Amino acid sequence: MNSNQIQKYEQFKSLHEREKAFVVPNPWDAGSARILTGLGFEALATTSAGFAYSVGCRDSSGALLRDQILQNAKSIVDATDLPVTADLENGFASSPEGCNETILLAIETGLVGGSIEDATGDKDDPIYELDFAVERIKAAVEARRGQPFLLTARAENYLWGIENFNDTLVRIQAYADAGADVVYAPGLPDLESIKTICSEVEKPVNVVMGLTGLSCTVNQLSEIGVKRISVGGSFARAALGEFIRAAKEVRDEGSFHYSTRAIPDADASAYMQPSKIDE
Repeated sequence: MNSNQIQKYEQFKSLHEREKAFVVPNPWDAGSARILTGLGFEALATTSAGFAYSVGCRDSSGALLRDQILQNAKSIVDATDLPVTADLENGFASSPEGCNETILLAIETGLVGGSIEDATGDKDDPIYELDFAVERIKAAVEARRGQPFLLTARAENYLWGIENFNDTLVRIQAYADAGADVVYAPGLPDLESIKTICSEVEKPVNVVMGLTGLSCTVNQLSEIGVKRISVGGSFARAALGEFIRAAKEVRDEGSFHYSTRAIPDADASAYMQPSKIDE
């Protein structure tokens, strides 16, 4: 633990206390972290999906090991002077003890935040039973007690096709009561459901944008009480989309017009200059 990590934590915590929502974009490696830092964002969040794609894996339970995720997170932490929170999936363990250990390791990595989700990774039984899910969050809360770390609890129903808003709300409230600092129910279908979540819990609410379906602005989300907005793996998918379009142009047309859309090497290199934390 060092004073720099504590300072980043205080900075990150204060962003959640502002009246207006802030955007925490999701880099997938050190280079994309440097670019987002240079573009003036105030905090960053890792993305398991973006990282998985970069190493040739699907974003699925068990595809990546905890050590891989934490190593990737450390490369992002070391690349920026901004606070970094991490997608810690389901804690890489079913047991509360495993979730506790994951949070402790995340703190050692230099992260000042991270999320634990209630998805099991089993398509036949995708969501942990509520009481057990709460025990997992309590164990994560105990790990971060007294540490410079904001814990986000995720209710994953909608990402697994369980469109049960009442159960999702009950879970969000239970995780907030268990001590989570931020709550998050990815995949909610509309602004009204997000507004209800914001009004029914006294903890900051994170919303992910960039998924298909919901289309709204930062201002609209801020007006209904959202405090934090992430983009998940959508920036990584946007980058992959342009990569594929360029490759198909060369393959199918034999032309290289994509290069007119590419940023100059000098501009790319400018983002990669060593930051103050590396000096």
